[in-house]
Amino acid sequence: MKLFCTLCATALLLALFPLPIEYYTFLRIFTSIGAVVVLVNEMKRDVTLTGILFIVVLIVFNPIIPIYLYKKYLWMPLDILTAALFLIQGFKEKD
Repeated sequence: MKLFCTLCATALLLALFPLPIEYYTFLRIFTSIGAVVVLVNEMKRDVTLTGILFIVVLIVFNPIIPIYLYKKYLWMPLDILTAALFLIQGFKEKD
């Protein structure tokens, strides 16, 4: 779990650089999968603030009905905050 959360955070931080549009599509899919994995692990325990935050991450980054903000400077804070969430979650886990 720690490795997967770290990979998600790294992918989100890479999105701060100018990359082709295909990367951002990959990022939506990868981040959504990561959010689902964290949600499944959180729901095994109980509904927590972490679970609610990752539901929001899943909604924002979902690839099926994407949310378009059109400006990179609007996505950058979301990418940084989401990367921080994944890092916190990853290092909180005892793998």
